[in-house]
Amino acid sequence: MSADELSKTLAEGTAAPAQAPDPEVVAQARPRHFSAEYKRRILEEADRCTRPGEVGAMLRREGLYASHLSKWREQRARGEIAGLGPQSRGRKGSVPAAREAELTALRQENQRLQARLQQAEVIIEVQKKVSQLLGPAPTEPDGRS
Repeated sequence: MSADELSKTLAEGTAAPAQAPDPEVVAQARPRHFSAEYKRRILEEADRCTRPGEVGAMLRREGLYASHLSKWREQRARGEIAGLGPQSRGRKGSVPAAREAELTALRQENQRLQARLQQAEVIIEVQKKVSQLLGPAPTEPDGRS
């Protein structure tokens, strides 16, 4: 719509024709996850390739990159059988860190209990000394204490 048409439309008080919304939905990229079985099968197939260009053709057919193949080969060489499965993202919890946290908590509790025990021993010592200073409790003539 030109500027003249727009000013004429506004002067007449009619609404400008609305543009139709774009119906195309843009797909969002998702990370691909490969099963251990699939990775093993691809590695075996790549190992069987002997002629030049066979590996590239296999990668194009499967929609993979050479970096996938090299990463999976490294994992296989390190013996990471579990590493051939899909991996979760983010920080991995470690068992030694959990044990260390538990050990620290137990040490703190031990120190707290030892302090309470020492305090109880001091109280018992004071009670013994007070008892010795006051001597045995006097008894009344009828035999009551």
